[in-house]
Amino acid sequence: MRDATSPTVDRGAYPDAVTPWEQESWRSAALGWLTDGLTAHGLRVSGGLRVRLRPWSVLVRVPVTGRTPAAGRETVWFKANPPASAFEGTLTAALARRVPRYVLAPLATDAGRGWSLLPDGGALFRDVLEREPVGPEVWEDLLRQYASVQCALVPLAPQLERLGVPNARTTELPRVFDELLVSSPALRADDRARLDRLRPRLADWCAELATLGVPDSLDHVDLHDGQLFNPEPGRFTFFDWGYAAVSHPFCSLRVPARRACERYGPDVLPRLRDAYLEPWTGGGSTTAELRRAVRLAWRLSALGRARAWGGLFPSASQAAPLTDESARSLLELAEDPPL
Repeated sequence: MRDATSPTVDRGAYPDAVTPWEQESWRSAALGWLTDGLTAHGLRVSGGLRVRLRPWSVLVRVPVTGRTPAAGRETVWFKANPPASAFEGTLTAALARRVPRYVLAPLATDAGRGWSLLPDGGALFRDVLEREPVGPEVWEDLLRQYASVQCALVPLAPQLERLGVPNARTTELPRVFDELLVSSPALRADDRARLDRLRPRLADWCAELATLGVPDSLDHVDLHDGQLFNPEPGRFTFFDWGYAAVSHPFCSLRVPARRACERYGPDVLPRLRDAYLEPWTGGGSTTAELRRAVRLAWRLSALGRARAWGGLFPSASQAAPLTDESARSLLELAEDPPL
């Protein structure tokens, strides 16, 4: 593979992170698999690789030539996940079959090794936000589209769990909380005691949320503006499903709503909530019940964020800063939702 032996490597804020990329045998196997995947689609590498190493993924930007990928781009992406998120490639493939308008279809996947090869999805929504004026109505549209994806995935929840997507169903969230509390060494004694006192209330929130008529579906967990492609006005493609879980769908709202609030202020929250809820109307729940479910899920979404920080490549040296993040996320359970 031309230029593959001397790629450009970006370690970001994690210069000491240990990933499989450092292992020559792993790197050789991954690049060989990548080449085979490209060949199957009539493609070949056309330039130097750009490698992004993080404690939670190895991501390689691959310039290609030949018969162009399905997305019509000249770049494809190789991704390697840690064991905890090795399901991402097969999950993405399953989503692309069910909701092809909203998810990129992988060019190749290897579930056992947590590898996937994806076409380029075009402009990131984050980049669009930086280069042109974007109003809150665009965020409303993307939230409606994302909610419609979740609605379509409700019947697939058991199948997604069989693919390895974690079970964080509404009724299972107290268990998730207990596991996080035990496995969070960064929590101070007083914070741990505060969370222990919160446990009965958390069980009540979960029980109430389960009665409000919204079935569990797929929660992306980290749906910010860098996890969305916006290749043309009104069209959004959702990606980076490595932190996903089968859980209450409304847990997904917190991250994008917070990002929108950073741009437009907190007054935008009610209209974003109501746009997100539109696809969920007609299912038997009243508007008041749906809004109550948003409030409960907003708080409980902290569990998904706390769990996500644990999905790293095995390495004690890189874990400490991220266990701090997990503890901070867990403590957000004590914060009152803004809606």
